[in-house]
Amino acid sequence: MRLQLQLTPNTQPVPFNHLHQLTGALHKWLGPNDIHDTTSQYSFGWLRGGDSKNGTLRFPRGAQWNISFYDEGKARQLLGGMLDKPDLGFGMQIFEIREVYPPDFQSRHCFSTDGSSVVIRQKRPDGSRAYLLWDDPATDIALTESFRRKLTTAGFTGDDLAVALSFDRSYPAARTRKSTIKGVHHRGSECPIIVEGTPDAQYFAWTAGVGELTGSGFGALR
Repeated sequence: MRLQLQLTPNTQPVPFNHLHQLTGALHKWLGPNDIHDTTSQYSFGWLRGGDSKNGTLRFPRGAQWNISFYDEGKARQLLGGMLDKPDLGFGMQIFEIREVYPPDFQSRHCFSTDGSSVVIRQKRPDGSRAYLLWDDPATDIALTESFRRKLTTAGFTGDDLAVALSFDRSYPAARTRKSTIKGVHHRGSECPIIVEGTPDAQYFAWTAGVGELTGSGFGALR
């Protein structure tokens, strides 16, 4: 289930590195929950509709924000919290919430990223992890394996696990992007993702996101 929020203009500056504050608002609306202790089956995009000025973001016409949960019950729990406490932060308030219906998935779907980037990493021999990026074909293998693990954790079996993910390298505006969460720098890829698999697996990608850190604002798909 996907909820699309319409937000009022900000009255306080929005820093570029504000993803952890979006995560905080999401957990405030959910109330007591255990989603921090499990593999994320939800994702959220970045605020859309803003521009930069003096090193911060501003949203003079308000903002749009998508939040998606594979578990519809969790999405409705979130909705209740939003209606009870519509404040996001930065002086922004929710004034409208819409449910967004999924596309008609077939066997192959090309998703754009929801203003965010896709993060995927690979462990090095010394235990550190290297960021894999859109222009490296080896990234597709890691992205597919990561998504299959996520599907398995969610209870998917059989044909749903015969899924393949890849970056659409024909996209002319593909790029990498560095983002910081509480002082930790992450490098992700802004490039459409092709998902080949069952409609159920594609719906899971549309709601739960792909790659790592989907519960922190990365890997959300449109």
